[in-house]
Formats: sequence, structure tokens, C-alpha cells
Amino acid sequence: MQKRTYGRHNVRLSVVGFGGILVTDESVRESSRRVSLAIDRGVNYFDVAPSYGNAEQMLGPALEPYRRNVFLACKTTMRDAAAAETEFRASLRKLRTDHIDLYQIHAIQTDEEVEQVLARNGALSLFEKLRRSGAIRYIGFSAHNEEAALRLLSAFAFDSVLFPINWLAWHAGGIGSRLMDAADECGTAVLALKALAQQRWAPGEEHTWHKTWYRPAGNYQEAERALRFTLSRPVVAAVSPGHIEHFRWACDAADRFTPLSAAEERGIAELAQSATAEPVFTRSVTTI
Repeated sequence: MQKRTYGRHNVRLSVVGFGGILVTDESVRESSRRVSLAIDRGVNYFDVAPSYGNAEQMLGPALEPYRRNVFLACKTTMRDAAAAETEFRASLRKLRTDHIDLYQIHAIQTDEEVEQVLARNGALSLFEKLRRSGAIRYIGFSAHNEEAALRLLSAFAFDSVLFPINWLAWHAGGIGSRLMDAADECGTAVLALKALAQQRWAPGEEHTWHKTWYRPAGNYQEAERALRFTLSRPVVAAVSPGHIEHFRWACDAADRFTPLSAAEERGIAELAQSATAEPVFTRSVTTI
């Protein structure tokens, strides 16, 4: 699988990342099978979080045989240093590792949260301490709110930001381009989430993809179009949704990837503008 350089660092990541929800509520055997599949497909970037159910407990043993050769990203929703450290130590135990490659402030949404993590005893102070000790290598954050993400980028030299880079949100929702420009100016790597998202489930609609709170791409052709859009931007990688079908589709699409032509870019923009579905995220809709 194609790999891209992680921001300012001499690290190469697979363009498809393994989302930890892929092993949430799976058996030990199935979790190991899915991780082995990822390794066989050339994936070396794994992303997980404590909020993904039992994903850490399932990923840890499955990833242990490969740990030295993969890039492991984890997160914390805690905004103060003390609580974040407690969550970090728990993640290390569950993931059966002595360090996390990329530790991220998870799902920043509001100005208040930005102030909390930047405060003297905020989570970011812990991250710096952990990096100095070697317990983590890189510092990042994830967000769905572009304004909050821009504020954080201007306040600290993050190694990466995990953010929705999605064709429908970009063209119909108006988010993504400002974040990409700001990250480029800062030398911060962009990791994409929700690349394969389509829209929110309608009230009362059957959730045919039960591991996603949104409606994802429904077939390979939709998944390939979505991933090609994302990978045609200067992102490092896109993290897959939680279903094994989407992960396989993403790997297949990555293996066949070519950048969108100008005509294809125009076609996707026109498709987004004519779509009746509201994007998962817009400038006014920024929460999950």
C-alpha cells in the first residue's frame, strides 16, 4: 500500500488507517484476524480511543505481535492533565504497550474546551511531559469543529490533526479547506476521518451499518469516489469506518488510487452541490 510522510517527521504511514472500532465487540479470534488482514494489506497505522467501547482491550492482544513495526495512535477525552494521565495509563495497559506513537486530544468542539486543554494544568501540559519521557512520540488532536481546530493549530505546534476531509462536507458543508491551509502553514500533518461518510441517519431510518452513527458509503464505487477525493488532498492517511467491508473497500481503493483529474474534481463538486442529503458536518453542524 502507498505510504506518505507524516508531517515534519521521517515516518511513513499507510494511506489507509485501521480504525479501532473495527474490533469493537468482536471476538479475540476475529480481532486478531482483522489486524492480520490489515498487516497483510500493508497497513501500518492503527487508531483507537477509550471511547470506542472495548476496542483497546481487543486491539492490544491482536496488535502485540506486530507492535514494533506499526504506528499506534490513541486519544483522550479528558481536558485536564490529571484525568488525562489516568486515562493514558489505562490505555497503555489495555493496549499492551509501553508507549503510544501519537497521542491525541479527542473531539475538541468548543472554545471552552480549547481553553481547558491549553490551561496550565490542561491536558496539553501532560502531553508535553509524556513526550519528554518517551511515553509518546507525537502530539495531535481530533476535531469536527473547524473553528476550534483552527484555534488549537494557532496555539501550539501540533504534529498532526485528525479532521473530517470528506467530499460532501467540503463542497456542500463548507468545511475542510481552511483547516488544510492552516495545517500546511504550520507544517502539521492532516489525518482524515469520516472520508467515507455520506450523511446522518434520518429519524427512524434503519441503521444498516450499525457501527457508524452516520450513513457511510453503501458500495465499493461510492467508497472509491470518496477516498479518491480525500487522498487527492495533501492528507497523510484516512482512517477507515468500523465495518470490515468498508476497510476492505478502502484498501482496494487505495491500491488502485490515482489523483482526481480536473474534470473529476468538477464532477464531484457538482454532485455535492446537487445532493439532497445534508453532509455529516457543516460549518453550523459540528457535533456527533
